[in-house]
Amino acid sequence: MARDELALFDLDPDWAQGRRIAERLELPLCPFEERTFEDGELKIRPLVGVRDKDVFVVQSLHGSPHRSVHDRLFRLLIFVGALRDCSARRVTVVAPYLAYARKDRRTKPRDPVTTRIMAALFEAVGTDRVVTMDVHNLAAFENAFRCRTENLEARPLFVRHVAPLIGDELVCVVSPDIGGVKRAERFHASLSRALGREVGMAFLNKTRSAGVVGGGTLVGDVASRTVIVLDDLVSTGTTLLHAGEACRQQGARRVFALATHGVFAPGAAHLLAAPAFERIVVTDTLAPFRLPEDVLARRLDVLDIAPLLAEAIARLHAGGSISDLLAD
Repeated sequence: MARDELALFDLDPDWAQGRRIAERLELPLCPFEERTFEDGELKIRPLVGVRDKDVFVVQSLHGSPHRSVHDRLFRLLIFVGALRDCSARRVTVVAPYLAYARKDRRTKPRDPVTTRIMAALFEAVGTDRVVTMDVHNLAAFENAFRCRTENLEARPLFVRHVAPLIGDELVCVVSPDIGGVKRAERFHASLSRALGREVGMAFLNKTRSAGVVGGGTLVGDVASRTVIVLDDLVSTGTTLLHAGEACRQQGARRVFALATHGVFAPGAAHLLAAPAFERIVVTDTLAPFRLPEDVLARRLDVLDIAPLLAEAIARLHAGGSISDLLAD
């Protein structure tokens, strides 16, 4: 498809992620109209023609002071439906943070499998593809959706960020729980290649029930090493804090925490201000609006994902390879 057949919308202009993507692609953002009626219902529609266009809609699905996650989700669904009604050739949802992706299986009787429910909603309005970043469970995500999916990874961004901070030090990559070991293994392999030497691996044997974290036995050697604790997201910070403190107790020299999605639910500011971590690194899949400014300045590095998203959109539009994009 030609570039003039690509249309890009940003449904979250306050965070301006779509604007940064558009600048990288050297394309204008397409305008849209949104109106809320007296009873709380809304309508949202494109203000440009999208007939036979390859349309990309950027909207991270998280709660914020101005909109709940449910508001964001429903307005996105309405907008995708409107684009299909306007004869868009293809509609791709770019949701760097995908809501409800953590509940991907039944852990208690009669639990909802919200990953599958989300997939059904997107498919019902005619979504052709969903692009996201570092989903909680990749296999569950891919199996839930019948439309095409792309899971981008922050791994290359993290490797480029932390490799210069490590230098010649001994290093160990730590997964804060067993479920994240595969993710940690991929990062471990990429970091080993970037440093030109093998780095260590360890994990925490952690349990969680009803939001309460238990366990915490560290499996692996972190003594006298620089430790990188890797997770897909940080919410309250409890999981990362358990891992960081366990590594310190076992003699780690320095501890960095890396998480793709900085949700930072209430309580996270206190936990992440603990001395266990030298730095905490997240991406800007959502803005760290829940943290005080002093915590942001002292402890947090936020990596820009707009270049990665822009390149992914360009490749998807032109029929290029996403696998090559994520190769290191």
